[in-house]
Parts: sequence; structure tokens; C-alpha cells
Amino acid sequence: MAEKTITKKTTKPTPPKGKYIYAVGKRKRAIAQIRLFAKGKGDMIINDKPGKEYLPDLILQQIIYSPLKLTDLDTSVDITVLVKGGGKKGQAEAIRHGIARALDKLDKDLRKSLKPAGFLTRDARIKERKKPGLKRARRAPQWAKR
Repeated sequence: MAEKTITKKTTKPTPPKGKYIYAVGKRKRAIAQIRLFAKGKGDMIINDKPGKEYLPDLILQQIIYSPLKLTDLDTSVDITVLVKGGGKKGQAEAIRHGIARALDKLDKDLRKSLKPAGFLTRDARIKERKKPGLKRARRAPQWAKR
């Protein structure tokens, strides 16, 4: 008996058109390029996927939407994101950083609420490189008396 294969077709969301504000957000090895469209309905597209499909984890969704919720713009702007490098959490924090920078460019008055929340500060902690003669970045080989 022949089985039918069902293929799930996922349609690419259509990116918004028009003028946008460009910003870059970074965290660890992740780099997010943000395009913020001032006139929109609250859609977010990350790497040609809907935002909630690309980051299905609820905690990561809260991270990326936090600057929008803080400024009450979560339903009035559209955002497209191109993110690469790092892990999912680093990517989410890079997206948050980029969105906050774009919102700051959109309206300078939003800086008063974004800056104290820490969204405009780039978290520069990255993995330290391995040094020659060591096992890891700082771990020296074990010393043996004999």
C-alpha cells in the first residue's frame, strides 16, 4: 500500500516596503541587522521567518519584544531582522540591542526610557581566546614535582 507524503508548505512572510530606520545590534558573536518601519502593524520577520517561529522559546520572545513593550510601540512598527552568529540567546539579545538603537533613532525622547533599562548598552562579554602554552584561556598545565 502506497503512503502519501504530506509536505508542509511554509510561505515566506512578505517584508514591508517603504522607508525604514537601520540599526545594528551585537552580543557575543551574534550580529543583528535591524530595519524598523515606522508605519506598521507589529510584525517581526527574523531571517525570512515570522519572529515567533524563528524563536519559539517564550523567554527569548520576551527578550526581543521588551524594548517595544517598554515604549508601547509593539503594535505600531514593523521590523525585519537579519541575524547571524552565536547561539539563540545571544541572537535574541543582539536583536534587542538593535531594536533599541533603531527606536532611539526613530524618536530621541524614547532614550529616556531605553537607557535606564540597559537596552542601549552593548554587552561586550565575549569568549576569551586561548593563549599559547595554556590549555584554555587561563588554565595552565598541571605542575608535577617529578
